[in-house]
Amino acid sequence: MVDSGLTKTDSGSISGWFNGLLGVVIFSGSLPATRIAVLHMDPFFLTFTRASLAGILAVGLIVGFRQKRPLVSQILQLVVVSLGVVIGFPLLTAMALQHVTSAHSIVFLGLLPLTTAIFGVLRGAERPGIAFWIFSLIGSFLVMGFALSQSASVSLTGDLLMLAAVAVCGLGYAEGAKLTRVLGGWQVISWALIISLPVMLFATVVTLPESFNPMTAATWAALGYVSIFSMLIGFIFWYKGLATGGIAAVGQLQLLQPFLGLGLSATLLHETVSPMMVLSTIGVIACVIGSRKFSR
Repeated sequence: MVDSGLTKTDSGSISGWFNGLLGVVIFSGSLPATRIAVLHMDPFFLTFTRASLAGILAVGLIVGFRQKRPLVSQILQLVVVSLGVVIGFPLLTAMALQHVTSAHSIVFLGLLPLTTAIFGVLRGAERPGIAFWIFSLIGSFLVMGFALSQSASVSLTGDLLMLAAVAVCGLGYAEGAKLTRVLGGWQVISWALIISLPVMLFATVVTLPESFNPMTAATWAALGYVSIFSMLIGFIFWYKGLATGGIAAVGQLQLLQPFLGLGLSATLLHETVSPMMVLSTIGVIACVIGSRKFSR
């Protein structure tokens, strides 16, 4: 019998990083798609509709696979997940994208690994080494340095909304990963969507536009993407990756998201990606190598 040389921990880490990477790839299209949608769609209606559509699909998954209801003690955690990733992040980013471009907002996602790691320590009882925090901070400072250097085109409102979005998203990621170890990845996001579904359906009806005429095929395609992939499928891989590979460690893969997102913004939206954006993003991505090495 051939020894593969991989321990159970190594195997779990590789699986975690693979699932996490798939999640990041899916999430990288979220902000460009949201930017397309808010050009002809109210950000509140977009947020409520995407959560409602994903929630209806989640009901089908839970009922179809006959999943047990979560324990009463887990409901509060699911509410936190829902407030963070189902309502908070989509709404705040949609509002921010009315003030800044998709390319500009994507760079703020470089802060997500740091906030996810912080909440991973607070909520997941993880203890990364000092070197890990050094690399995470360097990556975060690179992101903030870029934002400050863009003072000529910066929107204070848009940037503050993006910072708030990153904070609530990091909490939702960490809380969801913690629950995934007990409930499972797709179950966590499904229950979080279901918990918010009644409110989201009501809010969708309240914010229903008087006319859908301004909305193009691209608008509806963007809505479909953020509803099915960003709100549901991406989280199935992401939460599984965080749970098996470690919240702080796998969370550093989010440093790849700005790079992927900038490429999509340039390709799909024909937005200008400045050399400073590229250099900042490359520097942020480089930090994932060091933080990965010292994550445990």
